[in-house]
Amino acid sequence: MRTLFQGAEEAPAPQAGADAVQATVLVPYPVDKAYSYAVPEGLSLQPGDYVTVPLGSREVPGVVWDKAAEAASPEVTAAKRKLKLKSVLARHDLPPMPEVNRRFLDWVAQYNMASAGAVLKMALPVFAALAPPDPATGYVLSETAREALRAEDDGRRLLKNLSPARRRILEVLKDGQPRRASEIAEAAACTPAVVKGLAGLNLLVPVAIHTPAPCRHPDPGKTGVTLSPTQEGVAAQLRQHVTAGGYYAALLDGVTGAGKTEVYFEAVAEALRQGKQALILLPEIALSNAFLDRFRQRFGCAPALWHSSLSPARRRNTWRGVAEGHTKVVVGARSALFLPYADLGAIVLDEEHDPAYKQEDGVIYHARDMAIVRAHLSKIPVILVSATPSLETMVNVWTGRYAHLHLPDRHGGAKLPDMHMIDMKKDKPDRQHFIAPSLKAALQANLEAGEQSLLFLNRRGYAPLTLCRTCGHRMECPRCTAWLVEHRRTGRLQCHHCGYMASLPKKCSSCGEEDSLSACGPGVERILEEVKEYFPQARTIVLASDTAGTHEELSKILSDIREHQYDIIIGTQIIAKGHHFPDLTLVGVVDADLGLQGGDLRAAERTFQLLHQVAGRAGREALPGRVYLQTWLPGNKVMQALAAHDRDRFLEIEAHERETSHMPPYSRLAGIIVFGKDEQQVMDMAIEAGKCAPQGQGIQTLGPAEAPFYRLRGNYRRRLLVRADKNVNLQKSIEGWLAQLKVPSTVRISVDIDPQSFL
Repeated sequence: MRTLFQGAEEAPAPQAGADAVQATVLVPYPVDKAYSYAVPEGLSLQPGDYVTVPLGSREVPGVVWDKAAEAASPEVTAAKRKLKLKSVLARHDLPPMPEVNRRFLDWVAQYNMASAGAVLKMALPVFAALAPPDPATGYVLSETAREALRAEDDGRRLLKNLSPARRRILEVLKDGQPRRASEIAEAAACTPAVVKGLAGLNLLVPVAIHTPAPCRHPDPGKTGVTLSPTQEGVAAQLRQHVTAGGYYAALLDGVTGAGKTEVYFEAVAEALRQGKQALILLPEIALSNAFLDRFRQRFGCAPALWHSSLSPARRRNTWRGVAEGHTKVVVGARSALFLPYADLGAIVLDEEHDPAYKQEDGVIYHARDMAIVRAHLSKIPVILVSATPSLETMVNVWTGRYAHLHLPDRHGGAKLPDMHMIDMKKDKPDRQHFIAPSLKAALQANLEAGEQSLLFLNRRGYAPLTLCRTCGHRMECPRCTAWLVEHRRTGRLQCHHCGYMASLPKKCSSCGEEDSLSACGPGVERILEEVKEYFPQARTIVLASDTAGTHEELSKILSDIREHQYDIIIGTQIIAKGHHFPDLTLVGVVDADLGLQGGDLRAAERTFQLLHQVAGRAGREALPGRVYLQTWLPGNKVMQALAAHDRDRFLEIEAHERETSHMPPYSRLAGIIVFGKDEQQVMDMAIEAGKCAPQGQGIQTLGPAEAPFYRLRGNYRRRLLVRADKNVNLQKSIEGWLAQLKVPSTVRISVDIDPQSFL
């Protein structure tokens, strides 16, 4: 027996002939096209409607993709006369997905060479959201309480006999609006148990309510921070473009601490005044913890969050709120771009340069580039925000495709930190230690001054490599071409690529020698050990993605750092950007050269961006900041640019090198990855692909070659790289090439348009 979502309009007929009224429906599964379904009599459909349809033996959700409610043409009818089309089973009670959303999803699928259904899955990730939400329990004042409050004497006696928390609850509910116990408790600064206790006294009455959509009534007129004249000038330009409508792309470029967030909040506020929705994308949802309070202060409520760690109930509620237009502002990770906004008015990409905007699995896409397209199709402004813009974005600024809005100074008069280069060939740490004497002295002075310090090392765990001193065997992941990272806190070795874990062995698995395994190199846990040795009196903490497992834990740690509960923080990139710590005046980068290894196309650019961002944590208020970079390469262009605070010179050098070598953004790339469990099959397929790869005027294919991570999660991997002039239709060339190949079912080929990583 089939079951439909409650509230769906069920169709009366299960099947119909080919001459029936038809609709094409796209389903959120890896399919390349929409399927034809019959529309039963009595069911009215229009493009964008959310429906339930049969697919094989299943009943699945879908979206009416093309024009519906028209009889098929005579030619189509004749061709399908012998077929029995399955019927649409139900239409869901939701506003149709707007045409611009559907055009955007089609564009994403075509550009990234992904299946249309897989892209739809990103816009329809919560199937249960199609059903009306189940009612929750809310509370209102009972008649007894209302009468007592209306009667002056009785009301006074009633309030006198109640605790302060209970009196606050009655004040909250005087407006007659039903609320959940958690909402009442938050507003009254008490626990839900106190609310339920009042219900037990017959002063509150439980009622059935639906959970309201998040961020329904942000207040664009609420007073924010006072903007400087420069900030106000930039904000006025953004407000003007949001009001005028039309496509507008701008880079909001400002040094760390320049107040870029407050400026783009003004664009969000203007979109709200126009009755539209706004989207703020963040590269990592951890950033949202740093500015949720700022958002509340500016708009009087929290934004709607969208990220992978949301509970299913919150995801359902947020998705439906966005689709119905009730949710006005979404702050989310890259996937938030694909929510079915009812009327989007502005898009903001904070930290637009960040590599986390690139999705590397499933549908492979770059959220920054897709956001530009989304804004262009919707004819709305898009604002790219960064202190260290990507070279791609800067080239678009230099060529006039994007407006350039510049904030050259830190807000409130704070100065940029002083930069100190530590040449590790001259200022050497003690044996088996990693903090140079000059950085150690600076940490000691900062402790004595009562100020906070941050030691940055973008490497989790205790040590990146464990080897045998006797035979030289290195502990490697059995499923990946990667070393196992020691985590001394848990006593385990772990692969950071596939998640494989094993206990730290007592003897070498190769030669059998006991107590011969040695940790090589530092991770943040090892730096913590060294800090505790040098400064036993200091309050220390490690902050990495594996030490703050939940958003609540991360939020608590960040709050404690802001309140100076710690003197020295040792952190990875999770702490490098988006955070404001008033008492933090010293940043020490333990291994400034780390990101320069590996020969990646963007290695220098990304190293500069990351180190510039982490340096920006120092001295953001009245106290001056200092940054120490420990490097073996003090003459490197990245180190020289950081020392001189000369970002623009670095970008000019990087652009010249890319243009000379004919690499992006002065050409286009596509990565072709051949992978599978059988090494020989993968090798043979890659060689076969290489034989007929595109070569010629304006296009060149390199490879095949082993991927740097030749084995990853149990799959052997070989890569080819297609490089083309910007006027070449890269997707068409690749599509024609791959169509010639007969790929075994045990081998897969994935295409990465505009690759950001070459691993």
